[in-house]
Amino acid sequence: MTSRGPEQWRTAGERIDALLDAMASSGPIVRERAEHLVREVVGLYGAALEQIQALVGESDDKQLLRKLADDDLVASLLLVHGLHPDDEETRVRRALDSVRPYLGSHGGDVDLIGIEDGVVHLRFQGTCKSCPSSTATLELAVEGAIKAAAPEVTSIEAETAPAGTGQASGGAAVIAPDSLFSKVHQHANWVALPELADLADGEVGGYALGGTTVLVCRSGVDTFAFIDRCPHCLNSMAGAVLHRMAGAKAGAAVLRCPQCRTHYDVRHAGAGMDDTSEHLTPLPVLPRNGTLSVALPAGAGQ
Repeated sequence: MTSRGPEQWRTAGERIDALLDAMASSGPIVRERAEHLVREVVGLYGAALEQIQALVGESDDKQLLRKLADDDLVASLLLVHGLHPDDEETRVRRALDSVRPYLGSHGGDVDLIGIEDGVVHLRFQGTCKSCPSSTATLELAVEGAIKAAAPEVTSIEAETAPAGTGQASGGAAVIAPDSLFSKVHQHANWVALPELADLADGEVGGYALGGTTVLVCRSGVDTFAFIDRCPHCLNSMAGAVLHRMAGAKAGAAVLRCPQCRTHYDVRHAGAGMDDTSEHLTPLPVLPRNGTLSVALPAGAGQ
């Protein structure tokens, strides 16, 4: 039997669902038996995981337990069986910490206010108000990270801190969940791009994802993605290179449109450097199930 790597097992759930759907064509009895078989197998592996966890706990090897919990594939199985050693709040906080560098690239941040009855309450701060699409990408990134770390979360509510402050006040605008995260989860189309791991520092690549072309670049250890369309000349930016403009700060990353030579700040959500009213359309690019993935706009890449 040919062994399968971690990447293949991460999509096992989708394959199981497809097989169950195929069996449904043979009638409800066959489907019911297939589902019962899956439940028995899942229960067996759950019991084995619980026993492994107990044996490791008896050895008092906390480092090994931490490694198991931090492995995304193992963690996903521990979550299914309610065996993850971290409580819900700890996992949500870790998820938020994992996306903070991405939020910072958009000039924003997020705080966890609390969790109550499966509802996560957040406070956004300092989001890039000159870039309307920036807020949407932050929502996608935060929602994706929380759902991966704490699938038991039922909804997410957020409020924005007043401009120029780090705290919310009585005048803070509460963002209703039905107009924010609840729809984000339904419409987010995350596409895995394992080849992004091979993107070199300073390299720019173009990827066709369904009907959408995405421009991805690497600056240092950070990866950024944008819709491949220059807002100034409305042309593709195929052939664009990543460079530093004269006088720019160390670590600055600039994309220049090869057609009209307009410059965009990669590390600040693609903000225009020649005309501040123009900006690229940023897309979240984050690790999901161990693979760098890009979140496309609703309906894109279908």
